[in-house]
Amino acid sequence: MPLTMAIPGETVIIRRITGKDEVRQHLAELGFTVDSMVTVISQLAGNVILQVKDSRIALDKTMANRIFI
Repeated sequence: MPLTMAIPGETVIIRRITGKDEVRQHLAELGFTVDSMVTVISQLAGNVILQVKDSRIALDKTMANRIFI
């Protein structure tokens, strides 16, 4: 299921990332890699704030829909 379906406060494992090579590379540079753990901090209208390693990152709905958990 896409990352936008995760519940705030839940820690999930990334299983797949879709999109063009440039998009996947950009997400990898932000810390979104397959088999890594992220925690959903908050969610509003599909946009999410995530805890990735030691950073908090905000993703819009279209980017979050490319990350599957």
